[in-house]
Amino acid sequence: MELPGFLYGYYERRLQRSLSRDSIPGHIGVMVDGNRRWARQFNAPTSQGHRAGADKIHEFLGWCRELGVRVVTLYMLSTDNMSRSSDELSELTAIIAETLDRLDEDPTVSVHAMGAPELLPDHLAERLDRLTAKPSPSEPLHVNVAVGYGGRREIVDAVRLLLREAAANGEDMEALAARLDVEDISRFLYTAGQPDPDLVIRTSGEQRLSGFLMWQSAYSEFYFCEALWPAFRKVDFLRALRDYAGRQRRFGA
Repeated sequence: MELPGFLYGYYERRLQRSLSRDSIPGHIGVMVDGNRRWARQFNAPTSQGHRAGADKIHEFLGWCRELGVRVVTLYMLSTDNMSRSSDELSELTAIIAETLDRLDEDPTVSVHAMGAPELLPDHLAERLDRLTAKPSPSEPLHVNVAVGYGGRREIVDAVRLLLREAAANGEDMEALAARLDVEDISRFLYTAGQPDPDLVIRTSGEQRLSGFLMWQSAYSEFYFCEALWPAFRKVDFLRALRDYAGRQRRFGA
């Protein structure tokens, strides 16, 4: 049942007051899922769902800034999504490009691209490259945009770079195999040098990773929300943070 506006606002403020700054995750990964289903609910074109989802991204980043989240990773377009119809893919990449332009105009955000640019239209790949190369503002909200991204591909790319480095240094492959450890792989991931996500949120009721941050999320907490992404409210986000704050995190057991 939907609460009246004034009660909803009261409940939202009460939830936010219940969260201490110490309990806010530093890095949140978000699988922005449900745009197409949201559009179907209103008999609207798929592109309208993607545009509503893009608007929600900017609203969500505002909540993150307000609450003190430092890093957000957004799963915007997977390698699997690249098999969608050419019309939908063209609309979706255009909307993603517009979203990146809006991020480019935000002085409080730094952006890092994650994915395979060679799979993307040139205009989108160029935007991602330009944003990633842009100097970071002071004390930014750092946003990773996973576009043309696949978790398995990321690990393969990391291993490929590791092997190339070893070959360039003249290292014997047997010696490499003997010394190889987790950190050797981690330093070649798309998120190298960043903290792993503390919390991963997926909207739309689906309860699977779909290849998102497969390596980095080994010890993340997961929160699955029934709301479709365009309908994801601040109160849904606060509930996810409350749930996260109440968990006892275990690293390795």
